[in-house]
Amino acid sequence: MQPTLFTNDSPGKLVRIPEPQPRGHWAFVPNPLPSQLALENETIKLLSSACLELGRLDREGVRLKNPHLLIGPFLRREALLSSQMEGTIATAQQLLLFEVGTEPETPDVQEVHNYITAMRHGLDRLGKLPMCLRLICELHVELMKEVRGEEHRPGEFRNGQNAIGKKGQAIDEARFVPPPVLEMRKTLNDLEKFLNTANDLTPLVELALVHYQFETIHPFRDGNGRIGRLLIPLMMCQKNLLSKPLLYLSAYFEKNRNRYNDLLFNVSAKGDWLAWVNFFLKAVVEQATDAVKRADKLLSLNQQYRDRFHKRSSALLLKLIDGLFAYPAVAVPEAKKKLKVSFVSAQNNIDKLVKAGILREVTGRQRNRIYVAEEIVRLIEAPSV
Repeated sequence: MQPTLFTNDSPGKLVRIPEPQPRGHWAFVPNPLPSQLALENETIKLLSSACLELGRLDREGVRLKNPHLLIGPFLRREALLSSQMEGTIATAQQLLLFEVGTEPETPDVQEVHNYITAMRHGLDRLGKLPMCLRLICELHVELMKEVRGEEHRPGEFRNGQNAIGKKGQAIDEARFVPPPVLEMRKTLNDLEKFLNTANDLTPLVELALVHYQFETIHPFRDGNGRIGRLLIPLMMCQKNLLSKPLLYLSAYFEKNRNRYNDLLFNVSAKGDWLAWVNFFLKAVVEQATDAVKRADKLLSLNQQYRDRFHKRSSALLLKLIDGLFAYPAVAVPEAKKKLKVSFVSAQNNIDKLVKAGILREVTGRQRNRIYVAEEIVRLIEAPSV
């Protein structure tokens, strides 16, 4: 890390890394987050647009009798994209088959599945815990369970120095070095205090600042980026910006990865808060707009499927169709349990959807077959809609 890049406007300080790391190297310790921030016209306009798009998206979730028609697809899409930012590559179909137990266990698919588990855990805990370090550690336990990096003490903050740079890069060559352990503990306590103290920031600006601070502290040995991105939808629900977890920003961050990294660095080096906040708000606008379009397409597809069967089929088939949007893969035993019918009846209902082209059997086996709603999967994976 180059100390010469840090100006007097930096919201923190450079400190020497203690032994056993090589002496003479520097790390950055951020100040506590500000309780207010002067906004310029561009930021105010972006904030207005972001709130407008969030309102549109929230109405999509509120009007649904079954919000899982959108929550499931959106969460799987986010899990795939957020994990992709860390070099984890898996497809939506691989994830679905893994979840029903037919895909061989691989580190990549397990990591994506853990992201979903962590998000669900966080949503469940929101009503029981404030946004706090304990909750963040619980998320990390779920994220790192039985995957690469599990040896990095899941749920425990790091006890050594880390750095942000290219894989295998020496610490003196890293672009950014987070605070040493002792300073890290204080910055984490300051962050927890900030999360639970009233301030003069609008909620979206507060979220942008919290994301910066968490990524700057980088408190875990592994999984920091994914936890940082997980906190965004959780805090949106906690602050009632959204009634359902329907907005995720990983797609925008991945598409603009270099600028994302540059802007986070520039806050630390130059105190350039507004450029980062503007970027964050643009991400909210773009991803909320995309989510509304994607929601409309998913709901339209759901209605198309229902219209094809509602006059000549039982309510059981319509229930099976709705279930495919929450989870676009199904096996006969699962359908039997969900519909509370015999094995033969469950198979007959699935066969009707296969004949209609809604489901396709993907294992090629005679037993333990899995059927996937590929049109729904394509909508989840599509880069844009």
